[in-house]
Amino acid sequence: MTKDVIALTPKMPDIHTVLAGLLAGGPDLGINTLAEGAVVQLCAPGGRPLLSVEAPLLVQVPGEAARLLGNEVSLPEGPFWWTEARASTAVEEGEQLAGSFAGRLAAVLGGTVWPPQAAHTDVVPLTPETATAAPAPDAAPPAVDVLTDKAAVVIQDRPFIAMTSWLADALRTATAEDRALQIVTPPTTCLTLPARTALHGHPNRWVIQDPDHGYYDGLSGAQLHWQGGAFAPTRDENGAASIAKAFAPASDSGERQLILSLRTRHPADQDLTLGRALETAWQHLTGTPPVGWSTAEPVNLPWNTRQLTDLARSRAPQPTWLITVGHPDRPALATLRITRTPAGVEEDITLTLGYGKDETAPLDTIAPLAETLTAQHGLTTMLTSLRTAHRDLTIPPHFETPPVPVSFTLGSDAVSDIGLAHARRPPLNLTPVQLGAAAAPALHYLLGDGIDPRTWSTLQHLTQHLKQT
Repeated sequence: MTKDVIALTPKMPDIHTVLAGLLAGGPDLGINTLAEGAVVQLCAPGGRPLLSVEAPLLVQVPGEAARLLGNEVSLPEGPFWWTEARASTAVEEGEQLAGSFAGRLAAVLGGTVWPPQAAHTDVVPLTPETATAAPAPDAAPPAVDVLTDKAAVVIQDRPFIAMTSWLADALRTATAEDRALQIVTPPTTCLTLPARTALHGHPNRWVIQDPDHGYYDGLSGAQLHWQGGAFAPTRDENGAASIAKAFAPASDSGERQLILSLRTRHPADQDLTLGRALETAWQHLTGTPPVGWSTAEPVNLPWNTRQLTDLARSRAPQPTWLITVGHPDRPALATLRITRTPAGVEEDITLTLGYGKDETAPLDTIAPLAETLTAQHGLTTMLTSLRTAHRDLTIPPHFETPPVPVSFTLGSDAVSDIGLAHARRPPLNLTPVQLGAAAAPALHYLLGDGIDPRTWSTLQHLTQHLKQT
């Protein structure tokens, strides 16, 4: 497995400081670079990678370190630099090297180290076995611990597994090579929402290594075993997957998540600014705009729709996937996928907000929001749902009830494509509310209060009707 150690410093680690940190293993070790210089590796004399260090990242978004690392460490004031090192524990000195590297950065630049017990500044001598170890296979990305023909396996022991640039790179590489990405963690680990999105469904997996219950899938509960170079479900004599006892649901804490899944479409012109639909929804539901955005976690850039648009335009016609977060006092997180299509530019947005047991999700504000999004931001569809889940938006490795639909909105263009008369009269006890101008209305279908799971059947019948144009 690998061991992650992170230095959080108020000053940027320049090349001289990084090199001084890498001397934690003495002057006889070699230096290698990957990803066009974005990753520096410390290697044994025989070429074996011992430590991989990613380029420092300036985090300008409040609350990100606490969201991803917990409250173990005190943070520098204001923006800070996040320098992450991953050490191979296949060699005895790997974890000590990571701790010495991060400790040296913090000693020179100030700041702190996560986990705090890992930090030190001692030189770590290599054993003869490490000094003569054979190089690792060239095909293995720095984040991957086990590479087979079927899977790229990452073993991590962190409080939260986030969609970091390390994991994003491992996922891209695994997908390109037709492998599954499988992340192995202890049962005390949770996923962030972006990581859950990336790992949800075959062939990727979140594998829980439970000392009392063996291996099981943290999202489905299926018991797993190692078979043919990957983790696969353990099946009974009838071929059915067995569910681990540890996956049993936790007691209801009263916490809820409000989820908005919406799509917008815009003409592709030079004056287009993306992200405004998300910003409007965020402002409407929380009273403040988003705080930060990024292409990976930690989210490090202050919210800026112009910069977001410029990035998406530079990547077109390839799609752009982004993460957006809000202020720590009001848990909110969104993923945004921007795609160039023959019809224009489409934004697929999933916005999730967390509420405690003494807080009420603002369901009565959804219809006015839908009307605004239709009139000003090219809304085509929006599904709103409610689920019993953590206020902090993390995903634990046990069963959580699926979200329950609350409402569904068809934008004015979608209504026009389907036909107003057909869309207004579904074969259900369901009368939509007409939003916006009478000449080009949107339709808002109120499905329920987010409690009764039978609402899924209502939504299914509604969508089947709307497809029968």
